[in-house]
Amino acid sequence: MKKLKGFVVGSALLMMLAACGGSDTETTANGTDTDESGASGETINWRMGHLAAEDHIWHQTAERFAELVSEKTEGQIDISIYPNNQLGGETEVLNSVRGGNVDLLITGETMQNWAPKAALLAVPYAFRDSDHLKAVVEGEIGSEIEEEIVEKVGVTPLFHMERAPRNLTSNEPISTPEDLNGFRMRVPNVPLFMDSWNAAGAGPQVMDFNEVFTGLQQGVIHGQENPVDLIHSGGLYEVQEYVNLTEHVYSWIYVVVGNSQFEALSEDLQAAVMEAAEEAKTYGDELFVEEIQNYHDTLEAEGMTFNDDVDQDAFREAMEPAIENALSEEQFELYQQILDVE
Repeated sequence: MKKLKGFVVGSALLMMLAACGGSDTETTANGTDTDESGASGETINWRMGHLAAEDHIWHQTAERFAELVSEKTEGQIDISIYPNNQLGGETEVLNSVRGGNVDLLITGETMQNWAPKAALLAVPYAFRDSDHLKAVVEGEIGSEIEEEIVEKVGVTPLFHMERAPRNLTSNEPISTPEDLNGFRMRVPNVPLFMDSWNAAGAGPQVMDFNEVFTGLQQGVIHGQENPVDLIHSGGLYEVQEYVNLTEHVYSWIYVVVGNSQFEALSEDLQAAVMEAAEEAKTYGDELFVEEIQNYHDTLEAEGMTFNDDVDQDAFREAMEPAIENALSEEQFELYQQILDVE
């Protein structure tokens, strides 16, 4: 975060600053007064954005994280959370974090636009199941991906959350790639998703999540793909009839903070934030197990039909050439390492 050094003029102002706890202060880009170690009597106000609704597990976990940070820093860091893309779409907010105008974000594979290895967060059919995913993200490969995120995106992952498998939604059942003929669908701003679904026979197009409901309602697109929690959070059960169990992506997502914002903190405050992050992750993991089945049941109650007659092997085979072509040599090597993890 850029810091603007203020020049003190007049003895009265000097006395005021001294009364506030120090005469050597800096003002951060979000208006926070801190001393050179990143600690002061002034509250550090962080803004956090994400795309999910208030009842989503990401938001609930973010709220718990904010509570923990406040507790562990004795109120020195206050986090305001903006759900529902209130601060903009994911790419826009990520740029704002990088620029110092927003401080934290829940984000995932979109970071590959800066850090190519982040594409491995969500490669179609790269992960067999939840256990395989956990072994990768908490092992050497996960550490390698995080290091590149820090270096090239300019944000620091604080903790990760597992995501439910991504599934394709539609108004007609889709069981094989042949059913995708003429099917226009939304994908996030992830080139690999675009290439994979195009290879499978669909007509994918990039669209921010906050535009998906209207796009489906107006027939601009015929479907989209997301985990059940976001299908519910986005109210897509009102405009889609089927959840087709393609389970094409097992993935995870990070809570990240801007490098500059984090580095501006004192060592004690950094440690407190990381301790809060560890506890928030545990909270989020427990919530995930409880809530995913609830989302499934709720979507059924709202009238959606889960199509389990999906030929996942056919979708995998259709997407494989696009995956190999889309990944760079370095990415493909990492992809093959993921497949080999037991």
